[in-house]
Amino acid sequence: MVKFDVKTVNNLLGIDDAFKAPGRLMEILLEREEREKLFRNFLKIDTNLEYDWFHEYFETEQAERKSKKQDFTPNSVAKLANSIACEPRHTDYYEMAAGTGGMMIARWVYNIKEDPAFVLKRKETVVNDVLTSSIFTYSPRAYWYHLEELSDRAIPFLLFNSAIRGINAEIIQCDSLSRKAKRAFYVKNDSNDFLAFSDILEIPKTDKFAKFLDVEWNLDEEEEKE
Repeated sequence: MVKFDVKTVNNLLGIDDAFKAPGRLMEILLEREEREKLFRNFLKIDTNLEYDWFHEYFETEQAERKSKKQDFTPNSVAKLANSIACEPRHTDYYEMAAGTGGMMIARWVYNIKEDPAFVLKRKETVVNDVLTSSIFTYSPRAYWYHLEELSDRAIPFLLFNSAIRGINAEIIQCDSLSRKAKRAFYVKNDSNDFLAFSDILEIPKTDKFAKFLDVEWNLDEEEEKE
């Protein structure tokens, strides 16, 4: 059963057409009080954060298959890929073409359940630490996610999926090959509480940040609007 169908998501966002979802969601995400209220409303419907709630909704209503060749990784494939690729001692994560965050969520689940940072802290054998580490040792501040996605429609959902899970990340809306970027955000959780929500801060489009993020700000669209 799909809990977050088109009607449910549209009602939560207060919109009458799925086409309005990305813009409305972005507006809400940039206002802390509204954002956290929305998170709580979603959690009233489902508290299982181990999968991407928006997978079917986005793929049905928002995916840009023709213009950007978008398709989305099934949850089962995301879990399998992470189980193969994850190194127990790695606490940083990088993903280009992150979409709405399905692969990221699988990695987040791995980090919580296996807690690689605990392995580093204890400096014991990998096998023993992975078996004894758990949700009780997990601290969001021990992990960093670097996520890149080009689509205007996907970025708000990626931000949502990151912040509601309390992760720390930089999320860049960019072409990962040309490095031309439209926007960038810090998703920040300074607490040790894995149940806490992250804040969302938009990164200023300055030369300093462009150098730090290894991007070139694409201001063409803004200039056209002006």
